[in-house]
Amino acid sequence: MNKEERLKKRHNSEKRFKFYGLLSVSLALIFVLILIQNIASKGSSAFSRTTISVDISFDSKLLEIDGPITKKSIENAEFYDLSVESLLKIYPSKDSKEERQVLRLFSPDYEYEIKRYLIKNPDKINQIASVELTSSDDVDQLNKGNFPRDLPEDRRRVSNFQLNIYDNLVEEGKIGKKFNDYFFSKGDSRDPELAGIGGSLMGSFFTIVICLLLSFPIAIMASIYLEEFAPKNKITDFIEININNLAAVPSIVYGLLGLGILLSVMDFPRSTPLVAGITLSLMTLPRIIIPCRASLKAVPPSIREAALSVGASKFQTVFHHVVPLAMPGTLSGTIIGLAQALGETAPLILIGMVAFVVDIPGTPVDPSASLPVQVYLWSEQAERGFVEKTSATIMMLLGFLIVMNFIAVYLRQKFEKKWN
Repeated sequence: MNKEERLKKRHNSEKRFKFYGLLSVSLALIFVLILIQNIASKGSSAFSRTTISVDISFDSKLLEIDGPITKKSIENAEFYDLSVESLLKIYPSKDSKEERQVLRLFSPDYEYEIKRYLIKNPDKINQIASVELTSSDDVDQLNKGNFPRDLPEDRRRVSNFQLNIYDNLVEEGKIGKKFNDYFFSKGDSRDPELAGIGGSLMGSFFTIVICLLLSFPIAIMASIYLEEFAPKNKITDFIEININNLAAVPSIVYGLLGLGILLSVMDFPRSTPLVAGITLSLMTLPRIIIPCRASLKAVPPSIREAALSVGASKFQTVFHHVVPLAMPGTLSGTIIGLAQALGETAPLILIGMVAFVVDIPGTPVDPSASLPVQVYLWSEQAERGFVEKTSATIMMLLGFLIVMNFIAVYLRQKFEKKWN
């Protein structure tokens, strides 16, 4: 084989290598796009809810309101009889069985929706008003096209009687769609049409804030000491090796640590963002220390030498010159570590954040769930409505993770110094 043939063979191998690399990246992007499209197609419908318009006569006698109309008197009024009577008027029923089927077209929250409407519109007392009430999950899925109508009645959750009512309401224009504000404002629920991520969203927020407040300053101080001030001996080598090892430890081990120490020994409250934040901060510490030390090491020695040459102390050199230059890489590493902590599920399950919590937490010591745990809980539910809620929650979680990673990249590119 002469020189030209060897050169041609080498060029061909380089072209094949570039092609294989481009093919690998393209396949990875295709699979990611397929995943996102699959999740979005299932979860996009969760951001809307089906409503049924019902004409309601707010009779003060049925409401048992005596005296002047005030907000307090409306809150104390009896809405059950008025609500049931109004809902049963949408379709004539022969017996109690059909009446129950009519009521099952609406969510169990219909009584409170009517009350909230009257509290906002007290001038509707003794008048007839059209109120949009949230439909049940079965009607919601039927209206969104996710419910098969061609199945036999004994294999459907919606009876033929209910289908006739639904078709009549569609013809009358009383079936509508509106933005599903319940998905963001409500906590968990056994009814898919009323379930929301408000509680888990606040739980994740408190957890990440506590994780940031604990892990960031400790990791920064530890990195500065180990890189700039600690003597190079066997003890520091042992600490550095163990920090690198801790970064590779599975997250469930930190959950066991939180369970054994924070809950069993220190008796912290279960299923709270406080315990979750402390547990995740232990997991995040080594993952912030490593990029922080790398950023400190990347600062050229000439910066230190220049500061020392003009009379700056070791402390002034590190904190006035080295740390500010290393901060972009430190911040990007911190954000990526927090993004990883935001998506963790295993340690949170071990510390009890899988409880069914309806209320939205107001403080870090209130019981709550988190977004990844909410996905885990809803994925086990049998109702069809929870499928779209699960996919929508995954979309929200992926959105937060993508934004946090973009912020990390932006900070690095914006403030990073290029050394020649």
